[in-house]
Amino acid sequence: MSSEASVTELGNPAKPQGEAGAVMLTRMNESHYKLTGWAMDFFEFDGNERFLDIGCGGGETLKRAAEKIPFGYLTGVDYSEVSVRQSSINNNSAIKLGKMKIVNASVESLPFDDCSFDMIITVESFYFWPNPQENLREVYRVLAEEGRFLLVADIYGDAELSDESVESIKKYNLFNPTLSEFKELLVNAGFCEVKIHTKDGTSWVCAEGRKL
Repeated sequence: MSSEASVTELGNPAKPQGEAGAVMLTRMNESHYKLTGWAMDFFEFDGNERFLDIGCGGGETLKRAAEKIPFGYLTGVDYSEVSVRQSSINNNSAIKLGKMKIVNASVESLPFDDCSFDMIITVESFYFWPNPQENLREVYRVLAEEGRFLLVADIYGDAELSDESVESIKKYNLFNPTLSEFKELLVNAGFCEVKIHTKDGTSWVCAEGRKL
């Protein structure tokens, strides 16, 4: 077993834990960087947004979004205490300035009022959601009217995947919809103007929905 595999297995990608989880989150911040940047280009920022990152992990997505939202407010949520701690460390300056908070909670029951956020994103966490269809309805609930949601992943069910990716899907029991299934899931949750973006030469997917 490689040291990389050991860190991932001990750290638990579904719910990062312990010292290995903290190391894994740092690696994820790096390995997800290009994917996240590609997906965030589908947002149109005006700098005043109320922004939510579900499954905020190591906090890099929040950090990048904060650069685009100088006058708004950002929130991260993760059900791993290790992720909340690492995100908080990575975004210490924004938190101290009072423009960001990070909370420990699950997508099953988000601790926010209806229509609380103009933009919501989740990066590389949807694989592990306990009840994807119902959880998407919860995301829809906290999204504001005219708000936009991006669901970002580096694999999808009908992509040409490497043997390593196929093995990871089996090993960690990842939920991996096809492109048409992504669209169906968002539509059934209530989202409108659903678009499914892919990037040539990759297995990346960004499922986009609006609340009208």
